[in-house]
Amino acid sequence: TTITSNHWIMAWAGLEINTLSILPLISKSHHPRAIEAATKYFLTQATASALVLFSSMTNAWYTGQWDITQMTHPTSCLILTSAIAMKLGMVPFHFWFPEVLQGSPLTTGLLLSTIMKLPPITLLFMTHHSLNPTLLTCMAIMSAALGGWMGLNQTQVRKVLAFSSISHLGWMTIILSFNPKLTLLNFYLYTLMTLSIFLTLNTIKVLKLSTLITSWTKAPSLSAMLLLTLLSLAGLPPLTGFLPKWLIIQELTKQNMAPMATMISLFSLLGLYFYLRLAYCATITLPPHTTNHMKQWHSHKPASTLI
Repeated sequence: TTITSNHWIMAWAGLEINTLSILPLISKSHHPRAIEAATKYFLTQATASALVLFSSMTNAWYTGQWDITQMTHPTSCLILTSAIAMKLGMVPFHFWFPEVLQGSPLTTGLLLSTIMKLPPITLLFMTHHSLNPTLLTCMAIMSAALGGWMGLNQTQVRKVLAFSSISHLGWMTIILSFNPKLTLLNFYLYTLMTLSIFLTLNTIKVLKLSTLITSWTKAPSLSAMLLLTLLSLAGLPPLTGFLPKWLIIQELTKQNMAPMATMISLFSLLGLYFYLRLAYCATITLPPHTTNHMKQWHSHKPASTLI
């Protein structure tokens, strides 16, 4: 409904149906963690939907237009950007997404990471000409930075994929004002790769890094595919995930935004670290890690001599 509509009320109704349909899938297991995730998801999405409705009503009040493409009032555009950022889980409205994904089954997590993001992305695509490029760029850079930074210390695969999603949203948003078709290309390829990863993890029944290490013995071919998909999601050159990043960097350079392109590229290196760690674990190779154990500085003198 949201994707095909031109009227704000129809778009809002589509978003509400989306939210209400996914809630039973999140809380299906009846585990307290799943109920908590469903509650967090409902409250966040309800707030975001209310803001979408409020921004469209404000715009209609000032302009007399309910058409999605006629969003011209500055305050309405600001509220709409915040609402869609909340829907997608972009920084600074990202807090709910890792928690909800962690409390959901893998198949539901797949829906939350891919299909559920399509209606808000479509709304961004339809209103991109009237949104504030500076605000979108700031949110994109923050999303790429925080998505990479917060994913470094995670041991739960679903949380790693949640922060990966936040980081990729940064790449999609930074180019939205200049070349929205690149945003859609990035989203489609991200959806394809994430679909592959979630389905592979669901097949080999992996939720944590520690169990991922044992997966090679159960299904070597699936682990090899997981390795390639993770490296593709990281954006390594020979693989599919490199294409949208390359095109986005090229477009940003053409728009005289080379510093922004450099920043978002550097932040994606943070993501590369945890993708490589997952890839190491998928091939039973112990990842390199630093240790804080300073044994050489410990004193071995008897207690009596220390008094």
